Amino acid sequence: MTSQDDDSDTDTPVQLLTRVSRRLAVVALAAVAFVGTAVASNAAVGLDSASQQSLSVPRWLYVATGGAVIGASALLASFVTDRRFVASIHSWRRFLTDGRTLRQGARVGLSVLGVVLLPLVVLRGFTGPQVPTVNFALVLVFAGMRAGFTMATYLFGNAWPALNPWRTIAEFAPNGFVSYPERFGRWPAVGGLLALVWVETTTGVTSLPSVLATTIAVYSVVTTVGAIVVGPDEWFEFVDPVSVFFAFYGRVAPLTWTREGLELHLPGMRLVEEEFVDGIDDVAFVVALVWELTFSGFVTTTAGVSFVELAAGVGLPPLLVYVVLYLGGFVAFVGLYVLAANVAADYLPTYRSARELAVWFAPPLLAIAAGYHLAHYFAFFVSLLPTLVTVLGSPFSPPPNPLVLTLPAWFGSLNIAFVLLGHLFAIWVAHSIAYERFPSRVQAIRSQYSFVLVMMLYTALSLWLISLPTAPPAFL
Repeated sequence: MTSQDDDSDTDTPVQLLTRVSRRLAVVALAAVAFVGTAVASNAAVGLDSASQQSLSVPRWLYVATGGAVIGASALLASFVTDRRFVASIHSWRRFLTDGRTLRQGARVGLSVLGVVLLPLVVLRGFTGPQVPTVNFALVLVFAGMRAGFTMATYLFGNAWPALNPWRTIAEFAPNGFVSYPERFGRWPAVGGLLALVWVETTTGVTSLPSVLATTIAVYSVVTTVGAIVVGPDEWFEFVDPVSVFFAFYGRVAPLTWTREGLELHLPGMRLVEEEFVDGIDDVAFVVALVWELTFSGFVTTTAGVSFVELAAGVGLPPLLVYVVLYLGGFVAFVGLYVLAANVAADYLPTYRSARELAVWFAPPLLAIAAGYHLAHYFAFFVSLLPTLVTVLGSPFSPPPNPLVLTLPAWFGSLNIAFVLLGHLFAIWVAHSIAYERFPSRVQAIRSQYSFVLVMMLYTALSLWLISLPTAPPAFL
């Protein structure tokens, strides 16, 4: 490994931040302005039925421009070589308040709320009207939790450990009869996340309240029993996919509770400071967060429908097509990322292994996943927000005429902005991680090359998906 370079710079950190921020803002705004009219739809799985808007520029040019934005931002970030400045960005924090009494009260209140909502969701799923836009269970689970609560998690912080009803039940019951095998890591959570997304995408849980209620009831039994057997701490940290899902997304948020109280960070910078990705199992989970949104986006577009219909037309069972597409795409996403790690390890003069590099550079993908999620679900959440408020206020009296907002066309431009912002944050996080890990400036910059290329491919694919008109999945 080469010796440490001199990272001095003639600019002050404030001047450097101002200069780089202006350049990044110009690049990002130019891309949004250029492709703003190219939006077609929000490809979210659930209750949404987004409208189509035709492209006014060639789709290949729009996609290439988005990828170029990420490449340009990475190039600009590489000019920031003052190690002290880079460290000052991700280590910046402000103590807001100790809030320990408030936190304890909020935790108790959320725990009670979670325990009340769980049986209510199951009950109304079975007994409520079997109409998606008025059923309490469907609206709460998909508009409230899948969309709204997830957005709140990566924007404000993870409150799921307090709201989690299964954890509350397991903590009050005798637990911890069997030790959780450490060698399993978070692989059960990876499998669980893939299984949940498969159920969400290919069954009727997003449109049939009774099916959703059955799924939640089964999941509740499995989760509660598992948490009691191995203990809630181990189960919800390593096995339960919902808890790991929110825990990972919560790392993106600028707010965090510590023993001292509530702290404010710059968005996404906790991905640099906290080493929560420990192994390939965690890498696989992070990649799964990116892939699950890509898959759900693809199968609900006209291109995805045409692909499945074409495969079924040559005699392949539609379900088999979905399985191969789903698992094969996930393996391809993981393989592409692992390939980037191997290329970086071979290219750099370092004794660090490809596995170590893969673990180090996985957290930036969470910023990408948050941007994807916001692009997929923000318009969906806003359009159903009046209905969500109504069903929460009167769960046993569904509205006869639910209000679903019709959003203006410019909302589509927000999808592009969300995707690009997620990638821009990821670029800076990767840059900061590189300077944290490598003593040489040259190593820090070169270590990012292959990972930035992967991010550019992810960007191009996600922008292509949100540019396509939506359609109901074929044969489902």
